Amino acid sequence: MSIIIAAGLLLGAPIVDSHRVEIDHQGQRVAVTYHSELAVTHRQVGSAGPAGRPSTLRCLWKANVSVEREARSAAGHVLKRTIASDTPIEGSRPGWCSGQSAAIEQEVAMRSDQVRAHLLAVAERDREALALELDAAHSPARG
Repeated sequence: MSIIIAAGLLLGAPIVDSHRVEIDHQGQRVAVTYHSELAVTHRQVGSAGPAGRPSTLRCLWKANVSVEREARSAAGHVLKRTIASDTPIEGSRPGWCSGQSAAIEQEVAMRSDQVRAHLLAVAERDREALALELDAAHSPARG
C-alpha cells in the first residue's frame, strides 16, 4: 500500500514550507523554489496470535522524501527537476497497517525537522547542477 502525502498537508498543518531563493546567474536574477513531498509506504509483517497468545503484527513504514525544484529566470526559462532522497524516514507501529495511518502521520510530522534539513541540504547541493542547466538553457543552439 502506498500513500502520497504532500508535506504541507499532513494533519492539516504545514510541516515543511517551500524553500525559496534568488540567485544571480550571468547577471540575471533566477527565482528558485524547492518543495518537498513525502511518499509513505506501508508493509504488514507478523501474524495475529491465536486466542490467549500475543500477536506479532507490525506495520513497517517508510517515508521517502523527494524535492521538486522550479527555477524561473528573468529571460523566461523555466527549469524543473525532481531530486529523490536516498535516506528515507522509517519506523514501525504495532498492529494492522490499516489502523495505523493517523499514528504514522503523527510520527512523520514529528520528524518535520529532518525533512526540513533534507530540503535545505538538497537546495545547497543543487546549486552547481542548476548553474549548469541554466548555462545550457542560455547558450545558443548548436547545429
